[in-house]
Amino acid sequence: MNLSSSAATPAARYAAALGPLRPRPLPFLSDSDDPVGLSAAAPDDDPDAHYGSLIDSSPDPSRLRRVHARLVTAGLHGRRFLATKLVHACSRLGQTRHGRQVFDHVPDPNIFLWNAAIKLHSAHGQFSHALDLYNRMLQAWVRPDGFTLPSVLRSCSGASALDMARAVHAQVLRYGFGSDVFLQNGLVAVYAKCREMGRAGMVFDGLPDRDRDIISWTSVISGCAQNGRPLEALEVFSQMRSSDYGVRPDFVVLVSLLKAYTDINDLEQGKSVHGYTIKCGLETEEDLLIALTALYAKCGKVCEARTLFDCVPSPTLILWNAMISGYAKNGYAKEAVELFRWMTDSPLTPDSITIRSAILACAQLGSLEMARWMEDYAYNSEFKDDVLVNTALIDMYAKCGSINHAHMLFDRIHSKDVVVWSAIIGGYGFHGYGYEAIGLFNEMECSGVRPNEITFIGLLSACNHAGLVDEGWRYFHSMREHGIEPRHQHYACVVDLLARAGYLEDAFKFVMTMPVEPTVTIWGALLNACKIYGRVELGAYAAERIFSLDPSNVGHYVQLSNLYASACMWSDVAKVRVLMKERILTKSIGSSLIEINGRLQAFHVGDKSHPKSKEIFSVIHGLEMKLKEAGFVPHVQLVLSELYI
Repeated sequence: MNLSSSAATPAARYAAALGPLRPRPLPFLSDSDDPVGLSAAAPDDDPDAHYGSLIDSSPDPSRLRRVHARLVTAGLHGRRFLATKLVHACSRLGQTRHGRQVFDHVPDPNIFLWNAAIKLHSAHGQFSHALDLYNRMLQAWVRPDGFTLPSVLRSCSGASALDMARAVHAQVLRYGFGSDVFLQNGLVAVYAKCREMGRAGMVFDGLPDRDRDIISWTSVISGCAQNGRPLEALEVFSQMRSSDYGVRPDFVVLVSLLKAYTDINDLEQGKSVHGYTIKCGLETEEDLLIALTALYAKCGKVCEARTLFDCVPSPTLILWNAMISGYAKNGYAKEAVELFRWMTDSPLTPDSITIRSAILACAQLGSLEMARWMEDYAYNSEFKDDVLVNTALIDMYAKCGSINHAHMLFDRIHSKDVVVWSAIIGGYGFHGYGYEAIGLFNEMECSGVRPNEITFIGLLSACNHAGLVDEGWRYFHSMREHGIEPRHQHYACVVDLLARAGYLEDAFKFVMTMPVEPTVTIWGALLNACKIYGRVELGAYAAERIFSLDPSNVGHYVQLSNLYASACMWSDVAKVRVLMKERILTKSIGSSLIEINGRLQAFHVGDKSHPKSKEIFSVIHGLEMKLKEAGFVPHVQLVLSELYI
C-alpha cells in the first residue's frame, strides 16, 4: 500500500510553496574549553548512553553545540538515536535551525527521528515546514504512529490547512487510531480552527462524554462563537457544565461565551460570566476586558464599558475599536469622536474599523465642519482608497446636509459595488429626493450591480419621504423578483409610506396580513401617522400592541399622550401619565445641537445655564412675536400634553 497517497495531494502544496529543502553544511563546531566529562572518551560498549546523557543535560545552546562537535569528531553524528536526542534538545532550547541541520544529515531517518523533526517545527510555529516533513515521511514509506499525528494536526490547525486536515483524518482512521482520544480531540480542534464546524461537531459527538477534554470543549464553543453560531456555542457550554466529568471552563471558553452573549444581546448572562471572571481573579486579563467592553457597549451600557476600558493602562487596537464603536452605535457621538481624537494622540494607528466608527459618530453629530475634519483624516491615512471607508464618508456627508459632496465622493469611487450604490441611494432618500434615488437605482441596475436588502431599505425610505406611494408599493413587490425576501425593515417602510400618505386603513390591513410578526417599529409608524391624522381609536390600538412588545420605551407613551391631547381627551392623557409613573418611566429632556462657527452648541429644554442664555431667549422672544404677527398660532393641546408628562 502506498502510504503517501492520501496526503500527497494536499501536502504537496506546502512542499511546492517551500521549495526543496536540502541539507545545509554543519556549522563550525568548536570543542575548546570543554567542561569536565565532555572531552572524556566515550565507552566503546555504550556510546549512545554516554552522549545521550550529555545531550539531555545540556543547559544551553552553547553546551549543546559542543556536545554535537564531539559527536562529529567521533563519527557518531549519523546515529539515529543520538540525532533524535539532539533534535529534541534543540527543540527544548529553541534552536530550530540547528535541529533541522541535524535531521538533514541523517541519511535514513526512522520514525522516532521523523517525529522529533516534525515536532520541532510544529512546536515553534513553523507549521508549513512540519507539514512538508510529514509529506516527505509518507513519500519515504515511513508509517506514522500515535506520536506523529498530534504534531501534524497541530500544524494543520496553525496553518488553517483544511485539505491537509481532512487527509490526516483519513489516515487516523486508516492506520487504526480512530479510538485514540487524544487524536480525536485534536481533530475537533483543527476542524473548529478551520471553520469546519460541521465536521468538528461530527467528531465531537462521536466522543464519549468521559473522553472529551477541555481542548475539545473549548474548540467547539469558541468555533461556534467565532463563526456566528452563538446559540450553538451556548448549548455546548450548557452540555459541558452538565457533564459528569467536572470539566471547568478555561480562559478561552469565557471569552467565547462573552462573544456569544454579545451577539445575542444577552446582558444578564454576560454579567454572570463577568462575575465568574472576578471570582476566578481573571478580571484584569486583556482579552476578557476586550470581550466585556464589547458586551457592555453593544448592550447599551457604555458607562460600564468605559469603566472597563479605563482599567487597561495600554489598550490594544481591538479594545479602542470596541469602545469607540460602542459609543457610536449607541448614540454617544460626541464621546466617540473625543475618544477617537485621544487615540490619534497615542502610539497606535487607527485601522479601517476605527475610522468607520468615528465617521459614523460624525454623521450622528450632523456637523459639517466635523465631517470635513474626518474626511481629511481619512484621506491622509492608508485607508483613503478603502471602499468601506469611502462609503461611510458618503453616508456621513448625506446626514450632515451636504448631498452634493456625498455625490462627489460617490463619483470618485471607480469600482462601485452594491454597498456604495446603497449608500448614495439612501443618502438621497434621507433628503427626500425620491426621484433622484429611483434614478440612481435604475442606473445601478444598468451597470450590472444587483441590489440587496439595504438597497431596498434606502429606496423605500426615499419613496416614503417623497410621498411616492405607487412607486414605493411597486418596488416593494419587485423585491422577490430580485431574489430578496422582505424583512421587518421593509415592511415598516411600506407601513410608514401608506400611513403618512393618509391610507391608514390600507396600512392597518397590510400590518394584519403580513407574513411576519409586526415589530415595535411597524406599530410605531402606524401610531405616528394616527397622531398626524387624528385617528385616536386606531392609534390607541397600535400603542397597546407597542406596550406589549416594549413597555419601557418612553417615546411611545408620549406619542399616545399627544394623540389624546390633540383630541382634547385629557382624562386619557392623565391615564397615560399614571401608567408611566407605575412603570417608573421618565421622559428625557428635549435637546438639540446647532453648529455655530464650526462649534457644536447643545440646547436643552428649560436650560438657562448657557453663557449666552439672555441673548438666546431674547432672539426666541423676537421670533415668537414675528410668528404671531404672521398669523401662526401655538398648538396648545400639545403644550398641555407636555406639561402633563
